[in-house]
Amino acid sequence: MNGLLKSRKQHLFRYVVTLRHVSSLRQRIGLKQNRPAMNRLILFFLMAGACICIFSQTTDKISFDAEIMEMDERIAPDAKRLIGNVVFHHEGSVLYCDSAYYYSERNALDAFSNVYLNRGDTLHLWSDTMKYDGNTRMSNARSRVKLIDRESVLYTQMLDFDMNTNIGYYPNRGKLINSDDTLTSIRGYYYENDDLFYFRDSVVIRTPDYKIYSDTMQYNTVSRISYFFGPTHIISDSNHIYCERGWYNTLTDISSITRNAWIESKGQLMMADSLYYERNNGFGEGFRHVHLIDTVKNVILRGQYGQYLELEKRGFITDSGYMIQIDEDAADSLFIHGDTLRSDPDTGEYKIFRVYHRVKIFKSDLQGKCDSLVYKTADSVMSFFYEPILWSEENQLTADFIQLYTGQNRIDSIKFYQNSFIISQHDTLHYNQIKGRNMVGYFKDNELDRIFVKGNGETIYFPEDEGEIIGVNKATSTDVNIYLKDKEIKKIYFILEPDATFYPPGQLAASELKLKGFRWLDYYRPKTKEEIFIWERPHTVADEPQKKKKGRKGKS
Repeated sequence: MNGLLKSRKQHLFRYVVTLRHVSSLRQRIGLKQNRPAMNRLILFFLMAGACICIFSQTTDKISFDAEIMEMDERIAPDAKRLIGNVVFHHEGSVLYCDSAYYYSERNALDAFSNVYLNRGDTLHLWSDTMKYDGNTRMSNARSRVKLIDRESVLYTQMLDFDMNTNIGYYPNRGKLINSDDTLTSIRGYYYENDDLFYFRDSVVIRTPDYKIYSDTMQYNTVSRISYFFGPTHIISDSNHIYCERGWYNTLTDISSITRNAWIESKGQLMMADSLYYERNNGFGEGFRHVHLIDTVKNVILRGQYGQYLELEKRGFITDSGYMIQIDEDAADSLFIHGDTLRSDPDTGEYKIFRVYHRVKIFKSDLQGKCDSLVYKTADSVMSFFYEPILWSEENQLTADFIQLYTGQNRIDSIKFYQNSFIISQHDTLHYNQIKGRNMVGYFKDNELDRIFVKGNGETIYFPEDEGEIIGVNKATSTDVNIYLKDKEIKKIYFILEPDATFYPPGQLAASELKLKGFRWLDYYRPKTKEEIFIWERPHTVADEPQKKKKGRKGKS
């Protein structure tokens, strides 16, 4: 290389000396000097010489050394056979092998046995055979190929490497080992400058704790982050992750996934448009269209944001969140909405679901409203807190605190505690009413069948004859048993201290036809599952319940 540069300098020097000699000769014979023209001529030759130098740089010859060299025209007219401790040098790269053919005219070589190609600290490539073209700087390694990139080792049977772009490619199966990570694929690319491998077709990452299966993947050997560009499964003993886009850091076990992304863990499934997951502490976070699904209890939490703690088996949903308790008949599932919905572990495999603030529920035969709600799967009890209201068919049910008992996705009974009140609208003017301290409502075939009033029982109901109201029956009793049929009161049994009076139509004033504390709250009632997101429908002031006015205490 030094001799070639020396020769180029000598040629350039001759051009300049020749031009000076011509200029001197013109002066001797008396020709008039044209200095601008002469300067342009000198510049032309200088540029021509520079172009010759630059052009010649692309045709650097491969140099070599070997114990034995002989011509072998059977291979090619210019073929030189090299044997024993063969070493090639070309533009900063060194190639070692046991034997080789060197083609001087093509500036290329074929290396055989114990082939090793090295370029500084960046490239270490071994194979059984290798072709190398000095003009294109392309190498083709074949059979038992091994490439080392810092702490990563690639094994394959075929590897083509472009020394100009520092990009390698294998077309038929390869295996990359980087610390505890082992990656395999059918095809792959190696980008030396970026410390990046690009894998295609049947990509698998194996680690001590999990396996990753993907169609297309990029892997950074320094950060140890895998990037997914197709259907991908991440499988471990504790969970199963799926996505079609995303990344996974095998060093920190943190991942972010999108496109049909989900995480399944022992009967719990989390889905979202985008999921963030930390394997070491089991923390999962979902963004947009988030689903938390309990596949054992058939319960789904949905919303726009959610979190799940895998180790503690806890999760919550918020932002347009709602819960679905799936019935065998999907059309009759229970829908519950609230500002925040939580799922917490109970004893064994049972769960406790909590819904906070502005709660609405909807089922075909039951609707409700309260401030907060708790549902325990262990005993299938749903508790309603703070001004709860339930609607079952034509009945409005209220109390300070209500508990709903279910079995096999059917209502068994409802318990009312303090200020219990049941109202059934007969028409726009008449309402059947049952009031007491505490109550229990018993259901049959999901319809209210019997009501037991415990303490301070009061009733107002309107008996009929051939579809016409014949009067109003007002009664009080400590305890009352009420039986219903076809959603109407059929029998009333006053158990202790009854006091009942029947009044003909028109005998009582309108104010006397309603028990104290009467409130008809139908504008809160969701009529469809979509209305659980509407706190109350438009209504007139007359419809609103009247708040009690606090009286002033007189001075003594």
